[in-house]
Amino acid sequence: MSDPSPKIIFERAISHLKSGANEEAEALCREVLERDPGDINFVCLLGSILGRRGALIEALELLQRAVKVAPGHAKAQEDLGTVLLTLNRPEEAVIHLERARELSPAHPPLLSKLSAAKQKLGMDADADALRREAAAQSPAHAKLDEATKLFVQGKFRESEKLAQQLVRENPHDVNAALLLARLAMMANCYEDARAILEKIIAREPSFIAAWHDLGTVLKELHHYEKAVEVLNDALSLQPENALTHYFLGAALAMAARPADAVEAYQRAVELDPELPGAHIGLGHVLKTVGDQEKGIAAYRRAIELRPNFGETYYSLANLKTFRFTPSDIDEMNQRVGDTSLPVDCRVHFAFALGKAYEDLKEYGKSFENYALANRLHRDTIAYDPVQTEIAHERMRETFSEAYFQQNKGAEGCQAPDPIFIVGLPRSGSTLLEQILASHSLVDGTSELPDISMIAQSLTKPKIGQAFPQCMPDLSSQVVKELGESYLEQTRRHRGTAPFFTDKMPNNFVYVGFIKAILPNAKIIDARRHPMDSCFGCFKQHFAKGQTFTYDLFELGEFYLEYLQMMEHWDAVLPGEVLRVQYENVVEDLEPEVRRILEFCGLPFEEGCVHFHENKRAVRTASSEQVRQPIYKDSVQTWRRFGSNLDSLRDILSPVMSDQMDALADG
Repeated sequence: MSDPSPKIIFERAISHLKSGANEEAEALCREVLERDPGDINFVCLLGSILGRRGALIEALELLQRAVKVAPGHAKAQEDLGTVLLTLNRPEEAVIHLERARELSPAHPPLLSKLSAAKQKLGMDADADALRREAAAQSPAHAKLDEATKLFVQGKFRESEKLAQQLVRENPHDVNAALLLARLAMMANCYEDARAILEKIIAREPSFIAAWHDLGTVLKELHHYEKAVEVLNDALSLQPENALTHYFLGAALAMAARPADAVEAYQRAVELDPELPGAHIGLGHVLKTVGDQEKGIAAYRRAIELRPNFGETYYSLANLKTFRFTPSDIDEMNQRVGDTSLPVDCRVHFAFALGKAYEDLKEYGKSFENYALANRLHRDTIAYDPVQTEIAHERMRETFSEAYFQQNKGAEGCQAPDPIFIVGLPRSGSTLLEQILASHSLVDGTSELPDISMIAQSLTKPKIGQAFPQCMPDLSSQVVKELGESYLEQTRRHRGTAPFFTDKMPNNFVYVGFIKAILPNAKIIDARRHPMDSCFGCFKQHFAKGQTFTYDLFELGEFYLEYLQMMEHWDAVLPGEVLRVQYENVVEDLEPEVRRILEFCGLPFEEGCVHFHENKRAVRTASSEQVRQPIYKDSVQTWRRFGSNLDSLRDILSPVMSDQMDALADG
């Protein structure tokens, strides 16, 4: 019996696609092309299948071959334009999408893609005309297109109304549902987004974008291992999807699996060498594991691909030990003044320039760029100093001397495992963590969010319960379970050592809560000269949070709030918090190391003095600095900036003399 004709096999492949059996369709195409590599119909179909599943480089090669052989093949022209648009190559995409439009009647999806390509090229009038043409052909498609456009413009409420209307009219419209999920993500309603995305995947398992977004949502909910699981499920559907490997790398990095993250990012850039985000993510995790040379190479490749993306330049600056070239500085100066770039890009360029000029000892230009970066970013975030004061006062009122006299450590989980390092960012907490993590009995973790998450979970508006006011009303059993919950949640970050560090700086607010639920935990306050502490924050662009750091006045006020909070803990929990002054550690390391270990009940080990020899992964901005022997260059750096910091010094004047005296005594 003869083999089926190519026409029959082609129809079978199309049937597979319609039924969602994409892998079977792809296998048929590859089988035919092994026998007859020149069958242009199968070349086009395989290119289209690969493009949809994210294997963009192979799809690009196939479709370019197809349109060269058959320039009149409308579908191949459209699919090639789509792949080029996905690869952010709109100039080339427009050529092929226009050709597809000439060859066959234009349909709404083609018109929308052509509109998007022209929008990227700044051809706004043409893009609007194409959108109107698509709308005239398909009102539903036009509505989704309009909702998407509103989303991109930041008009989230209007976009949500349209998307909800579309879902009501057609509950099976997964594209509208995906837009709703992304709107929920923008509003930080991650549980709502999760519910929508899980419904989309149940209805349309092959909709890979929904898997990607679900992984992102789970990361935001701090379910890192679950995010890894979801993205591995996505890879089982499309093993060669570069974007899925990219998202998996990000999830693995957050799950404290940097070596696995390196592999995922490397696979992403193998599949799509022109995926900038994967090169940036690879740079981040290589920095974490201490491979600075390869990390810099990854960042450099990302810059080649997206020279206007300021985050990559800032990632280089954030290595702290990296030095920019004169040509780097010229490039950044060009872009920081380009008001057509997104504000976030300019913020990153300005922070990077601040670091570049500081390294050149051009402190006037350095401060000018740091100030610009902070001013631009401060305009985009919400921070209310009054609410901070109110929240801190509630903590002091709840965790009072009377509260601890009544409980006397009898409640809570008695495990001694955690060593908390608190304080302001950029005050030497990473150095203290590295010292402790170099001890054989201590696992170093990172900045863990679990204490604040557990505390805030106690606020339950439906029953009128609010943290921290609810604490005196909780039973001993509940308080103990809170401590046990913390140990259980943080277990994934630990190894086998009996003790571990948690260096979330913001936990200074939660010292009372920590001692209530974990009375045997150790707490270390990482303290630095107030001017160096505050200005160190001002020079740092934080990935998330720390919204008080982008204005010198607000920074100074927050530092005073921090001191007031620590004075309160000293009063109600005498001797329970060890204060470690950064300058003293730098000046005379071994006595300070011995003092820290004694407080933690740990025997002295020489490895803690030689902390820089520890090869552990370090995920904070100081990762490269703590891999070097102790050095004194970071003491009193604020003085280099002279009168630029007069306003900050004025705010801190009430505590400056006390701090200077403390340093002299130390």
